[in-house]
Amino acid sequence: MAMASTPTILSTLLFILFLHSHNTSPATAFYLPGSYPQRYRPGDALSAKVNSLTSASSKLPFPYYSLPFCAPQDGVNRAAESLGELLLGDRIETSPYRFSMLRNSTGGPFFLCHTDPLSPAAAALFRSRIDDAYHVNLLLDTLPVVRHVRTASSSSPNAEAAAARSTGFPVGVRADDGEYYVYNHLKLTVLVNKVKNGTTRVEALMATADAAELLSFSAGDGKDGGGYTVVGFEVVPCSVDHGDVAAFKGKKMYEELPSKAATARCDPSVVGMRVKENTPLAFSYEVSFVESGIEWPSRWDAYLDMGGGAQVHWFSILNSIVVVAFLAAIVLVILLRTVRRDLAHYEQEQLGDTESGPGADDMASAAGWKLVAGDAFRAPSHPALLCVMAGDGARILGMGVVTILFAALGFMSPASRGALVTGMLCSYLLLGAAAGYTAVRLWNTIHQGAAPSTNWKSIAWKSSSVFPGIGFAVFTSLNCLLWYNGSTGAVPFLLFLILILLWFFVSVPLTLIGGLIASRVKPIEYPVKTNKISRHVPAAQCSPWLFVGVAGTLPFGTLFIELFFIMSSIWLGRVYYVFGFLLLVLGLLVAVCAEVSVVLTYMGLCVEDWRWWWRAFFASGSVAAYVLGYAVYYLVFDLHSLSGLVSAALYVGYSLLMAGAVMLATGAVGLAASFWFVYYLFSTVKLE
Repeated sequence: MAMASTPTILSTLLFILFLHSHNTSPATAFYLPGSYPQRYRPGDALSAKVNSLTSASSKLPFPYYSLPFCAPQDGVNRAAESLGELLLGDRIETSPYRFSMLRNSTGGPFFLCHTDPLSPAAAALFRSRIDDAYHVNLLLDTLPVVRHVRTASSSSPNAEAAAARSTGFPVGVRADDGEYYVYNHLKLTVLVNKVKNGTTRVEALMATADAAELLSFSAGDGKDGGGYTVVGFEVVPCSVDHGDVAAFKGKKMYEELPSKAATARCDPSVVGMRVKENTPLAFSYEVSFVESGIEWPSRWDAYLDMGGGAQVHWFSILNSIVVVAFLAAIVLVILLRTVRRDLAHYEQEQLGDTESGPGADDMASAAGWKLVAGDAFRAPSHPALLCVMAGDGARILGMGVVTILFAALGFMSPASRGALVTGMLCSYLLLGAAAGYTAVRLWNTIHQGAAPSTNWKSIAWKSSSVFPGIGFAVFTSLNCLLWYNGSTGAVPFLLFLILILLWFFVSVPLTLIGGLIASRVKPIEYPVKTNKISRHVPAAQCSPWLFVGVAGTLPFGTLFIELFFIMSSIWLGRVYYVFGFLLLVLGLLVAVCAEVSVVLTYMGLCVEDWRWWWRAFFASGSVAAYVLGYAVYYLVFDLHSLSGLVSAALYVGYSLLMAGAVMLATGAVGLAASFWFVYYLFSTVKLE
């Protein structure tokens, strides 16, 4: 019945995903009831914020004001940040870039400030940040600033230039002459959408009753109607030599400069403001507002399209469906043909024994998995470790399902920075109950209730501390490196204590509660009795662990395309948004892991090898080795510009944690599938 329902489930998921993606903006799913746009009237003040300086070469984010940039007149203030933002290294602060809605800087660029003469240390720091390709990240109405880079086609020198988009802009550039230049003038463009008077139907559906008043302006608003929403934020960075910086000493912030002082010479291909010791830097900016036809729910499309189209995701899903169908056919053959044929033959032998009396020759004719019936459920080696790993795997799998499901439904908007990480952490803590229940239930089942009644506490405690402890140790070591280097990626000490308290007062008690519930549930009774003396395992022509290692290629084939986009999101700062595809891929991955483990378990039983527990776990869990290998491949070919031992340590540490999590989650799936397969197999046999 389970096999018959698999195509139906896959078809349903594909149909839902098709309806979700057909003629629908990628960003549409991100806005749910309670999320509403901020409207501005002409002349309303807008303030851009700054995030940490980031680099694709160095994975150490640094505070924006670690460089001598201009600060706001009223001082730098930190924005309220979520738990996920802090864990991601975001440090959002106020900036001096301020402007009024629909008020273009037509009179000339605005003067920001001039710095003190650069000390040798400050100049060296500027050069270091430029060498490491650090980017400045501005935010306006939660939208990151976008820079358009035009590159001519290599096929023809006169070919039309193609635009490439990227978030942020470089701190500066190193010219061909070896000198360093800073981008000190910004041409900002704010894309706005004029909203019709009153609340639109889309906004009315998205807004709560309390927010309805915030959405609509009064009907007497005149020609401005319902106001304007910010739907885009673009920048052209320039390095402009303002001339004698001493002439700016008397100027105040936001005073207009002569138009030919900067605007006429603002060309991204021309540099002018050189980084020199004992020389101050002058900063300025200009802004223009452009009315756009982009509607507010679709304003994230420009960012989401940076990751490529949906065709490659569909290819990945179709490829995975082929693998699932192939393995399902193999399992179907095993269940409907081989097993039933063997069972029919075995029943005939039993009837023959009844008529002619028992004989050794009749029992000797039985072969394969039927001979290990008395050992099939013998306790594996290191059962406590297996139970703990299965419990942690169930927790990690549940965390992935819950997080991806909520993200696919739109609860984790890219505008809510850090929401995904916050959701993962919360679900991981709350699913401690699932880890404790799974580990203790498996422990009691392996020992058939014969283990001491107090052992469940030890199993539940280990389940709450082994993998979280290893992960926390790695996280702490990497965090110390970030602390030492003064990076904003380092978790603040107070948040560090909060994480420890969350683990101790939330995760551990829930794990113990789950273990307590499992200890009071009757263990699953085996369909056959286990012999007191274990059966000799015949020598194998080929090591079964070789098949276990090769089996990981099939789950990896299901995962590797989405893995590229996930790695790009983590290490290159791209926005990952196709959670509908990811949810479907996760379902296919679970199906492949279960089928691979069942096939290898049956192959082992057929050669009279009853030691299937650990092989069932690693048959699907071996995909982690391929994930780790892909991480090395990604480092060599896609992150070849990665520089610094600290960045390499961050990459290796988090890649090991990711591979470990994948091993536990997929291993738990394979173990559960093989257990129920073996249980079904021997429950159909009547043995005395």
